[in-house]
This record gives sequence, C-alpha cells and structure tokens, in this order.
Amino acid sequence: MNDKNRLEALSTFLKAKRAQIKPESIGIPTGTRRRTPGLRREEVAQLAGVSTTWYTWLEQGRDITVSSSVLDCISAALRLNNDEKDYLYDLTLEAKSEMTSPKRYDSELSPSLKRILAELRYCPTIITDRHCHIVGWNSAAAQVFLDFEQIPNEQRNLIRLVFTRKEFKTLAVNWEHFARGFLAIFRTYYGHYLGDEWYYQFIEEMSQSHSEFQGLWQESQVSKAPEMIIEFRHAKAGKMLFNLTSLQVQGDMDLRCSIYTPVEDTENKLKRLMIKVSSE
Repeated sequence: MNDKNRLEALSTFLKAKRAQIKPESIGIPTGTRRRTPGLRREEVAQLAGVSTTWYTWLEQGRDITVSSSVLDCISAALRLNNDEKDYLYDLTLEAKSEMTSPKRYDSELSPSLKRILAELRYCPTIITDRHCHIVGWNSAAAQVFLDFEQIPNEQRNLIRLVFTRKEFKTLAVNWEHFARGFLAIFRTYYGHYLGDEWYYQFIEEMSQSHSEFQGLWQESQVSKAPEMIIEFRHAKAGKMLFNLTSLQVQGDMDLRCSIYTPVEDTENKLKRLMIKVSSE
C-alpha cells in the first residue's frame, strides 16, 4: 500500500468510527439542526485534547506527524477497541514499512498442520494465508461449505468466495454478520502489510464488482480473531450451530486456522452427513 492509499484508508477509518458514536452517549444533546451522523470533528478533537485543525488534517488524510501519545488520545475519543487501535497505529506510525509478498498459493502445509486438519474430523476447519487465500481444509469443511477441490487454486480466496458463491450466501442464516467477521479479519492484514499492493488492487476489484462488499467494507470493522456463534441452514443437514474460533499459526507463512466447533446436536448431524456422502 503506497502512502496515498494508506492515507485514504486512514481517512475512511476515522470517518467511519466517528460516525458510529452516538452524541448522547457522551452527553451531547442531539438537536434538530444536527446533520452529521455521529460526532462532529471538533467534538472528537475536544475529547482527544487536540486542535480541531490538526484532527481535521488527520481525518482528511494529510501526511502529518503523529505521535503514539496523541494516537492514544484519538483512540480513546473514538472508543476504539484494542484491534482497532492497532489498526490505527499500523496506518500511521508504521507507514513506511515494507513487507515482502507471501509465498505462493501452492505452498505445502507442514505435516503437523495436515495432522491437525485430519484430527479435527467433525470440526470444519479452513487454513488461510494473509490474503485470505485458502491453503488447506478438512473433509468436514468441504461438506459444510463447498468442495474447495473443485475450485481452481487461484480462485480459492475466502473473501471472494463469501461474496460470489451461492453456497455461502444460502448457508449462513445471517450472511451479513458472517461476511463482516471475515472482513474484520481481512482489514487487520490490510493495515499490517502496508507494503503489499495486492490488498489495494483486490479491494478495488471487489468494490467495483460487488456492491455488498463495498458497503460492508466501508463500515471499517476490525478484529484479529472474532469468536462467534454462527447458525447455518445446510441443504442436507438442516440447522447447524458452530462456535467459530480463529487461531494464528506461527511461522513464515502467516497462516490462520479457522475452526468451527459444533454446538448442541450439530456434531451428530455432521457425522450423519459425512457417512451419507462417503457411502454415495
């Protein structure tokens, strides 16, 4: 991400977070003349203890000097959580960092990761790289989501599949909540790997091709490892509930392991589904 793209990302993020704060939540009455959604710039500046001009320049994406202490004040004023705060730091203090491109999509998984995938027999599990490209999955994931083996390797991007494949859109009961979770993770990578132009190109492509992506992306959700309960309506197994746990895999490839742990009677449904498929 070059400086222009980085500053645009910073501007979009600050505006989104400011708009999400209700004035009455900090004791500011909402009059009939109030047209700005959320807080005004001068209100954020006052809460952060900085000048309105300086904050305006920051939100406009001007290339100005920023200190960590001031960023702490901005984070507190905008009520950023820890992941959002880290994202803000990535877009400002580490703006000049250069990151190398990730390894090729056909990189071989380690024997231990392959063993983990096999052992999580009734927990659908997907392993992705920092581009959210799917580099590994188990049989349970293929049965619950779709058979990733049938998708060309270069098209196995999880973000793209969530927005383009009907299997994902019809599976999740609350698809927007499902998609937001993946985009929140994706944004942490986007902010961290500032030297990788792939992100900017991918976001531009997805924004132009999919209005749903553009709308959800502009919400600027950030989360390194969201944990949530997801309800699926599987075409063959019916209602299925899973706890999603996202784990970072240590190593050069910067991989993430997303594990869907079955809740209630979902494991039994998954077992019956896998037995039925294997016998066909």
